[in-house]
Amino acid sequence: MNYLGDWGMQFGLLGVGFQCFGNKEKLKSSPLQHLFEVYVQINKEAEDENVKKLAKDFFRKLEEHDEQTLSLWKQFRDFSIEEYIRIYKRLGVHFDEYSGESFYQEKSQEVLKTLEDKGLLQKTAKGTGVVDLSEKKDLSLFSTVMRSDGTSLYITRDLAAAIDRMNKHSCDTMIYVTDKSQSSHFQHLFQILKLMGYEWAERCQHVSFGLVQGMKTRRGEVVFLEDVLNEVRSRMLQNMASAKTTKDIEDPIETAEKVGLAALIIQDFRGLLSSDYQFSWDRALQSRGDTGVFLQYTHARLHSLEQMHGNEQLTDVNVACLQEPDAISVLQHLLRYDEVLYQSSQDLQPKHIVSYLLTLSHLAAVAHKTLPVKGSAPKVAQARCCLFQAARSVLANGMKLLGITPVTQM
Repeated sequence: MNYLGDWGMQFGLLGVGFQCFGNKEKLKSSPLQHLFEVYVQINKEAEDENVKKLAKDFFRKLEEHDEQTLSLWKQFRDFSIEEYIRIYKRLGVHFDEYSGESFYQEKSQEVLKTLEDKGLLQKTAKGTGVVDLSEKKDLSLFSTVMRSDGTSLYITRDLAAAIDRMNKHSCDTMIYVTDKSQSSHFQHLFQILKLMGYEWAERCQHVSFGLVQGMKTRRGEVVFLEDVLNEVRSRMLQNMASAKTTKDIEDPIETAEKVGLAALIIQDFRGLLSSDYQFSWDRALQSRGDTGVFLQYTHARLHSLEQMHGNEQLTDVNVACLQEPDAISVLQHLLRYDEVLYQSSQDLQPKHIVSYLLTLSHLAAVAHKTLPVKGSAPKVAQARCCLFQAARSVLANGMKLLGITPVTQM
């Protein structure tokens, strides 16, 4: 599920911005880019009292379901989702459902009523509603869940969404994936759910990710995902064109896209998800070293080895023929695969799989050099073929788990 931040005061500002600077045609052709430009422009004037008032009025009309205001907001949302679907498709990502805060305006009022009924909602002198989260119940730690005018906040809508989701889907686990700036928000969210008596709050988890620093594309400082995907594809095409090892590939653009994506994913998943890291195009696209490009290259080489020596299912292989240290290193590493998958499933960190696949690729590359299939005795050749087949199969499986499509030519 993709849960969108599609409600809130920022839409008041965006609505006013669009009335001042918007263009219907641009909204249709490149919605994300155009709405961003409008938002940047109106933000320059956001301190102006008149603009503040207009933004408040626009959002109030949204909350009151004013037809014209709602129609403009719906266009923002619908065009954006179409664009998300198109871009996510390039990443091989599909969401079963696009939900958002806007679905929970009314249900968040029910949450406020439940909090009040349970004696958890306290009013401050300013008239806002808070929930006391402190151990001593002295309001040393609290979460604001209601504005002074009685309207809901981000956390109130998140409470309503969590309850609704659990009722609908009876999840075993509910995993929220957002940037780490929201860590305390989720601690508060889970804590309030527990106070409300929802035992399943124990099964809610927040997986946070850090910031990518220093990423620039040719179009400038503010980076849109589509620009990054286009740039990595074009850089990869250039690298492939100048590499001596590149074969005649049926669809070079498609291959460059898959290899480029692997480069981005491996660079992103190499460390702890919550760590910030410095992005480097040169480092990400190296064909040797610990990169996604190297994983793809290794997979393509192992695939062509299979093609060359017949890729029938090998049975009745004599493993006693695999006595060399390089063969044993690959075998021992293959045996660790399930343990690494278990580790990643427990702490929800893909870095264990990344590190495992990179080591597997290095070991397979060494074995490929020192254990020739061609010219070896038939039994030895068959055993080696089987070893390389197993390495390619595990490499492909691991890459798919990380969202990478393995290529067979490069």
